Amino acid sequence: MDALYRISSLSEHYLKYSQHPFLVRSDSSVVQLSCGFSTGWRCYLLPDSKRVKKLKSPIEYASNLATHYGHVLERSVVYTQGVALSGRLRLHELSPDSSDDPSGDIASIVAEYLNDHSGIFSESDGTANYAGVCWADELARATGDEAYLELVRFTADLFGTSVDEGPLDPDIRVEDFFFAATMLGRAFETTGDEKYTSLLAEYLDSADTLQSNGLWWHCKASPFFWGRGNAFAALGFAEALSYLPENHASRSELLQTHLRHLGGLRSQQDESGMWHQVIDLPETYLEFSATAMIGYSIARGLRLGWLGNEWREVVNRAWSGIAQRISDSGELEHVCVGTGPLATLDEYVIRPYNDGLDDRGGAMALWFAVEMARLEAGV
Repeated sequence: MDALYRISSLSEHYLKYSQHPFLVRSDSSVVQLSCGFSTGWRCYLLPDSKRVKKLKSPIEYASNLATHYGHVLERSVVYTQGVALSGRLRLHELSPDSSDDPSGDIASIVAEYLNDHSGIFSESDGTANYAGVCWADELARATGDEAYLELVRFTADLFGTSVDEGPLDPDIRVEDFFFAATMLGRAFETTGDEKYTSLLAEYLDSADTLQSNGLWWHCKASPFFWGRGNAFAALGFAEALSYLPENHASRSELLQTHLRHLGGLRSQQDESGMWHQVIDLPETYLEFSATAMIGYSIARGLRLGWLGNEWREVVNRAWSGIAQRISDSGELEHVCVGTGPLATLDEYVIRPYNDGLDDRGGAMALWFAVEMARLEAGV
């Protein structure tokens, strides 16, 4: 049945400038905008039966995503494509029968970077680019070629020797939580050199923008609870806890910070299982990449034991929300475009999103799918 709603001024402002049809919530019902005017939006209720589809297994979703993502590593090397390469390797390691061995193909894709480390990054590249090498230790394991481990070490050393002297943003940009943790953690695991965990712990210990509601600001200059920003924070702490030794002096405090954050996120999870573009503004759109990254972080914590079973329902809901937004052709729904620090809350609210194939969303969904498959398999 058609229904006519008057949408809040905040959502109305977003819709006025959005390039896409938009899903919003009204009295706990999903409504889809069919056309827009300056006042009064004609919307159509989408019953739950229209949204919910029969879900396949995480392995099946991962296999589908791996056919569409993780087949390039372009210059400038960047984390979005690097995570997808890692995802293909993780999928095959977990389930060799679900896909052909991708290691040869990936070795060919990254060959130019292996031969000349000094040329892999330009002077203008930063931490998001460095994290684009997050596949290297996994490719070393898959191929037995330890030359890839030297690339991990080389890249981790670019983070510097201290928080004050390296490229990590002193304004505490939450993206850096992940970029630092995924590379410094891997460097420690493959070299045993504690300088990498020391720098990682120093940086995460220095972060002071977690608020009383359990959510992180994007950075000090942008004190807003951006969805993917909070997902970067969750993912960064999950990566750090995956690599920090149990007896590391900072591990216990970092875990408590992570649990405070996850608690804040749990209180903001939409009934669909998704999280919003602005975490604490339910009138903003349900954002794909943030949900995949937060879901991965929770699945990793469950699998490795720092989260209890009470988190299983949270991650299952997140997985259901993500799976329902992945098409058989790898297309995704509502992936926020690349976003640096913004000056106003409204800029986050009206930030555009991509529907369709999207490297960022596809890579993170692939990681999440494989992690869910590992969680279900108990490995």
